[in-house]
Amino acid sequence: MQALGLIDQLRDHRVRRVLSSPAVRCLQTVEPLASRRGLVVEPSDALGVDASAAGVLELLASPDLHQAVLCTHGEIIGEVFDQLRELGIELSDRPRWPKGSTWVIGRDGGQAWKGSYLRPLPVGPAARSPLPR
Repeated sequence: MQALGLIDQLRDHRVRRVLSSPAVRCLQTVEPLASRRGLVVEPSDALGVDASAAGVLELLASPDLHQAVLCTHGEIIGEVFDQLRELGIELSDRPRWPKGSTWVIGRDGGQAWKGSYLRPLPVGPAARSPLPR
């Protein structure tokens, strides 16, 4: 059900690509969003259980992944936030990542890192409505 909540959470965000850890649970989390947007989920070892925070940061900074959704594991997310704090990220809320939550992370004008927390949403009829691509 949290996977359907992701559709609603990101309804106002443009999504051009969806990358995920090869782990089944991560793939299941982003598949409904990718399907709704007419995209294919791209499994990436750089987001897998044995991934590194540096590898995830490299993905976040890649111009090829502008407006991309990335799905990885909680242990890695903590390390990514540690490194982003060292880089001076401006956050809308304290770093946390309960199941079903989402962070929108990017660079303001390509320079300063910014992050906005989207708490998990209950799934309702809005999650099943068509979305623009």
